[in-house]
Amino acid sequence: MENRLPDFGRRAFLDQDELARASRRLENASAEEIVDWASYTYGYGLTLSVSLGGAEGMVLLDMLWRRGTNAHVYTLDTGFLFGETVKFREEVAERYGMEIEVVRPELTVAEQARRFGDALYNKNPDLCCYIRKVEPQRRTLAGYNAWISGIRRGQTEQRANTPIAAWEDDFGVAKIAPLARWTSEQVQDYVEKHDVPLNPLREKGYRSIGCEPCTRKVAEGEDSRAGRWSGQEKIECGLHSRSTWLTRIPAEKSRLLNLGEDEK
Repeated sequence: MENRLPDFGRRAFLDQDELARASRRLENASAEEIVDWASYTYGYGLTLSVSLGGAEGMVLLDMLWRRGTNAHVYTLDTGFLFGETVKFREEVAERYGMEIEVVRPELTVAEQARRFGDALYNKNPDLCCYIRKVEPQRRTLAGYNAWISGIRRGQTEQRANTPIAAWEDDFGVAKIAPLARWTSEQVQDYVEKHDVPLNPLREKGYRSIGCEPCTRKVAEGEDSRAGRWSGQEKIECGLHSRSTWLTRIPAEKSRLLNLGEDEK
């Protein structure tokens, strides 16, 4: 599609107060208006993260594409993704005619197993998520000023107070949530109206899709995220809640989080 918005280059950071004012101003704006504001404000300093597992990320990717927004798009490949998700990633890139950067951890699955033992996702899922999600995302966001996320207030209790725009201390960027006020019904309406492709695993009973070892099908009547880390206290991977990797990971294991070349 042709770009409808001019190229603005990479703009300076908005500080915490400026973002708070913008968030209040955008509270009743449409998701499309929020996307336009983010594109105008940050230009090439704007990036969208899409998991390819949930509908929200796909809605935002479709929305950015339809509005001709020059935002960078990336997805995290932990090495534990379902084969269906990897194939879907290729189909999405072809469908939208765009490059989706695939970001991977510095440690391969085999290197992680040698260093921490097999199935770290069972023994210490917070550390596993840190290595395979949080650290790669931190590396990626270092090159951008603002991050668009598909999180919604209605998804979990921890996300209930999600602002439209805010400074994200843990990653050093502005975090923009155009769908924060949307309901699951609004997401589904957009998907149907615009024929947005979704991960085929959703048709098999998976409603929130992450790594294969940590995701199960969701039974009728269960919360949509009940299939993530089932049987464990964990409810967030750490991308949207710092408690999972700064509070829940024991301090004495901090040395294990040094992923520099000298430690490999």
